Amino acid sequence: MEYVSVLAAAVAAYAFGAIWYMSLGKPWMKAVGITQEQVEGGAGKHPGPFIISGISVIIVAGMMRHVFSMAGIDGVQETALAGLGIGAFMVLPWIVTNYAYGMRPKTLTLIDGGYATIGCTIIGLVLGLF
Repeated sequence: MEYVSVLAAAVAAYAFGAIWYMSLGKPWMKAVGITQEQVEGGAGKHPGPFIISGISVIIVAGMMRHVFSMAGIDGVQETALAGLGIGAFMVLPWIVTNYAYGMRPKTLTLIDGGYATIGCTIIGLVLGLF
């Protein structure tokens, strides 16, 4: 059951990411500094980033499940709140710091940080369902 819950949580967060970035694709591309032509020309067709992000979200979901288990965090509300806390108070500050030093646009910080925060919340929510 543990593996199923981790995979379900990872799939849910990955699917949310697809929706998030498809809906924010134009502002994200502008913030990153790439064009639609670059994406269509091959940058968006290379499977590497999709594979890496899939593996990464499985790792995050697995570690969150482990932390919840060790801390006795159980139930949908508790795991969703813990996921929100991990996203907002652990992952987001790291992204903000990296982007500040890299002088990345605030829009990029909001888009990527928003995905990390909501994605961790979704992982927590789904883990709580199992």
